[in-house]
Amino acid sequence: MKKRIALLVKRIFDIIASGLALIILLPIFAVIGIFIKLDSKGPVFFIQERVGKGGKIFRAYKLRTMVDKAEKMDKGLKKDDPRITRVGRYLRWGIDELPQLINVFKGDMSLVGPRPTLVEQVEQYTKEHRRRLEMKPGITGWALVNGRNKLSWIEKIEYDIWYIDHWSLWLDLKILLMTLWVVFITREGIYGEGGVNRGYPLTNVSNKKNNSD
Repeated sequence: MKKRIALLVKRIFDIIASGLALIILLPIFAVIGIFIKLDSKGPVFFIQERVGKGGKIFRAYKLRTMVDKAEKMDKGLKKDDPRITRVGRYLRWGIDELPQLINVFKGDMSLVGPRPTLVEQVEQYTKEHRRRLEMKPGITGWALVNGRNKLSWIEKIEYDIWYIDHWSLWLDLKILLMTLWVVFITREGIYGEGGVNRGYPLTNVSNKKNNSD
């Protein structure tokens, strides 16, 4: 019962925070949208199917940072990837994810949780991997503030499962504060080792203990 009440508080906070943020950010989104359209052909938003809590499919929103239909050209991503637009290079450190506040307001996502995963990733999940789907995906999460794209896919899953096992409202608050530091100050982990965000396949989750326990 206590956890159920805490989850209700989490949802109420998500609605209020995302609603207020969307009102404040609406004129900023409009200006950014103009720059995106002037910079390259294609839509302002990149919309992609992602997997949410319990395996539910939803459409996640991002500001487009790459050329139109870039995902059909290659699965990997490099820091100097020619598919990234000029405007996109300034958005990729975190601003591009802000339209997911729409998903938070709708209830597809939360402010904090495991990052929303791709359908083809879930198809490779083991039973242990699927534990990532026990909570709503988040705009930010424990894996993001502990290395982001410097982590392997397995390490990200381990951090996400640790978050689910140790979840509390206080942990969410800690992650939100850490996110401000990572996104606006250090900008750490936008790209992986060698400036490359590698694709997957996934392998079994290891038994490595999270040192943040």
